[in-house]
Amino acid sequence: MHIERAHNGTGAWHQIHSALTGITRHALMATTDASLFVGAPAVAFVLHTADAGTGRYAAPLQALDGQIADLTQVRLDRAHARIDRRERPRVAEFDLLYGLTGLGTYLLLRNPTGRLLRDVLEYLVRLTEPLPGDPDRLPGWWTEHGPRGGISADFPGGHANLGMAHGISGPLALMARALRCGVSVGGQAEGVNGICAWLDTWRHDGPSGTGSWWPQWITREEVAAGRSHQQGPLRLSWCYGTPGLARAQQLAALAVGDIQRQDKAEHALAHCLSDRRQLARLTNTGLCHGWAGLFQTSWRAAHDARTSEIGAHLPYLTDHVVAHSRPVHERGCGFLDGDAGLDLALHTAARTTPPVSGWDACLLI
Repeated sequence: MHIERAHNGTGAWHQIHSALTGITRHALMATTDASLFVGAPAVAFVLHTADAGTGRYAAPLQALDGQIADLTQVRLDRAHARIDRRERPRVAEFDLLYGLTGLGTYLLLRNPTGRLLRDVLEYLVRLTEPLPGDPDRLPGWWTEHGPRGGISADFPGGHANLGMAHGISGPLALMARALRCGVSVGGQAEGVNGICAWLDTWRHDGPSGTGSWWPQWITREEVAAGRSHQQGPLRLSWCYGTPGLARAQQLAALAVGDIQRQDKAEHALAHCLSDRRQLARLTNTGLCHGWAGLFQTSWRAAHDARTSEIGAHLPYLTDHVVAHSRPVHERGCGFLDGDAGLDLALHTAARTTPPVSGWDACLLI
């Protein structure tokens, strides 16, 4: 938040430098538990936003990039070995917040032409395919665990997560973003289309003139039944809801030139923004599953949209983001759930240009 303010001339760089010095005074986690939101990669992303257009932190970024490359390689080796053993993944192996999608997102920012990013993309392509010899032909990202991690009696046989934060929409968005940046590997476009086709299977279309929505996850029971048991769309969140899923599919459509898919994704997002019942389910103001995330995702989608359908809702969303802008002690000052994320969305709402720091790149929107 302070970095974005400084880029816009309303913050002081010396204060930011003091804060960054404090963050990096102690050892940073650079083990295989580190990710885009944890440890060295998280700090490196923050430094990258400060470095944007300034070159202020080139030396520490270069040092961190080496550490991140090493841990990414180890995680890739483990992931490929797991597939070779025909074992199902943990969500944290591949997701955006803790997995290789998050690390790939960082690599796309820092070294888009590098071999390591291509290695991550090749892994994600492999993830889109069923495990070798799987008689059920479940998607390669199917996990035997429940959404909270670990074997769960509530999820016998595990589940497939559809969301942006912890599900397959994160890898979809990264592969699409890479394609749009001219970075591709064998099977990448096919992987994008394959994920989209799978999401089509579980898309729920409302009555004529209404929008589409997707469940948060799919269980083995639902696969056997051929339908989801979720009765309707839940809250309009970036992490699991229609906004995040629709944006990922819009990016995919833009990457492969599928106008029909783009129109469907954009209509789904526009419709949920006009549905007061869905909007009423938002009780949080943060980026992850609140008003700030809904606004930032919609703002990005509107600027890529073929029509003004999504953009027409931005003034209404802006009013609600502003209405929730008073700091509330209970939600804290953090990025994903707290006042910092809300303040960053307000910065976007107050301007007609993208964030100077590129802070929302970590959300893959």
